[in-house]
Amino acid sequence: MAKVLMIGAGGVATVAAFKIAQNADVFTDFMIASRRKEKCDALVKAIHDKGYDMPIKTAEVDADDVEQLKALFGSYQPELVVNLALPYQDLTIMEACLACGCSYLDTANYEPKDEAHFEYSWQWAYKERFEQAGLTAILGCGFDPGVSGIYTAYAAKHHFDEIHQLDIVDCNAGNHHKAFATNFNPEINIREITQKGLYYEDGKWIETEPLSVHKPLTYPNIGPRESYLMHHEELESLVKNYPTIKKARFWMTFGQQYLTYLDVIQNIGMSRIDEITYEAPLADDPDIRTRVKIVPLQFLKAVLPNPQDLGENYDGETSIGCRIRGTKDGKERTYYVYNNCSHRAAYEETGMQGVSYTTGVPAMIGAMMFFKGLWKKPGVWNVEEFDPDPFMEQLNKQGLPWHEVFDGDLEL
Repeated sequence: MAKVLMIGAGGVATVAAFKIAQNADVFTDFMIASRRKEKCDALVKAIHDKGYDMPIKTAEVDADDVEQLKALFGSYQPELVVNLALPYQDLTIMEACLACGCSYLDTANYEPKDEAHFEYSWQWAYKERFEQAGLTAILGCGFDPGVSGIYTAYAAKHHFDEIHQLDIVDCNAGNHHKAFATNFNPEINIREITQKGLYYEDGKWIETEPLSVHKPLTYPNIGPRESYLMHHEELESLVKNYPTIKKARFWMTFGQQYLTYLDVIQNIGMSRIDEITYEAPLADDPDIRTRVKIVPLQFLKAVLPNPQDLGENYDGETSIGCRIRGTKDGKERTYYVYNNCSHRAAYEETGMQGVSYTTGVPAMIGAMMFFKGLWKKPGVWNVEEFDPDPFMEQLNKQGLPWHEVFDGDLEL
C-alpha cells in the first residue's frame, strides 16, 4: 500500500494532486485535506473531469490545530503526509506526524507567522525525534528549494570533485496580463521578497538591503532579464552539505512594474505583518460600528488576484537552474543545469500556471521516491542528502525535463 495524505488545495497542491492521479500505479490510496472541504471536492472533480478515475477521499482540517491533525491522521492512517499548506504550519503537521507514526514531506521551510524570517533550524531540531520514531521527514521538495538541491547533488555526484561556487537562478518570463499579481500565496510571496538579501561567502553570511544587488543574466530561450539577489532557504542546507562551497547565492527576476507596485505597497504600509485596529460598520447593520484587528498584508492578500486563477491567460515560460563552478580531475569547470517550463502547457495539463507546476511536480516525485523506498530513512533530511539520480530520471518523465551546458559562460 502507498497511502498518501496531502494537506492543501491551492495551486501547488492542485498540480501535485493531478500528478498523483497520473501515477496511480505508485499511489494506491489518496486523500486531500484542507481548511475548506469544498475546495478539496472541487479539486477532485477537476481531476475526474480530465479523465483520471483514481478514487480520492477528501477531508476538512485546520492545519494550525495539532489535535485536529492527529484525529485525521489517526483515522486515515497515511504512511506519508505531503504538506502543501502554509509554511507557518510545518511544525504542527510534523508534531502530528510524530504522534501518529506518519512520515512527512514539504516544499518550504518553517516560518513564524509574526516574523518575516525563515530558516531550517526549527525543523532540523526534529531530527532525533524522527530517527527514534523510525520516520522519514523530507524537507523542501519543490523546485527552489527542491530541484535546485537535487541539481546540485547530481552535479557533485557526476561532474565535480569539488563545488566552489553555486548560483541558483530563477526567471519567470511569463505574462499573466494583470497589473499586479503574485504567482503563489501573496502573503508568503511579499514577505519573502521584502526581506533583506543574504548570501554565503568564505564561511560567512553577508546581508544586503532588499533587492539592492542585481544584474542582468541571460536565460535560455528567454534572453537577458534583470536578476536580484535574495535570501533563499536552500542555500543554508547546501553550504552545510557541500562544505567545499566558497560562495552561494540565489537570484530571481522581477519586472519593473512589479517592483514599482511592491514599492508602493511597502510605502503605504500594506506589507505590514503586525495587527492594527480598524473601526468599521457591521456588514449586517451599518449603523453599528465595531473595532476589529486586521493584518494589512493579509487584507491585501484578500483583494489581490488569486494565484490559482492566473493560468488561463498566462503565456511565456519560467527558467530555473543552477550555475556551478568547481573542479574535476584537477581542472576548472563550469556547469549549468536548468529547466524551462511553459505556463500554457502547465495550464492545459493541470489548470494551473507554471510556477505552481514547477513546485507541485517535484512534491509528487519526492513522494514517489519515498514509496519506492529510494528516499526512505529515519530522520529529517534535505533533498540533496538523497540519491539524485532516480529523481532526475523522473523529472524528465513527469513534465520538467532538464538540460545541461558544460564549460559555458556563467555570467557570475
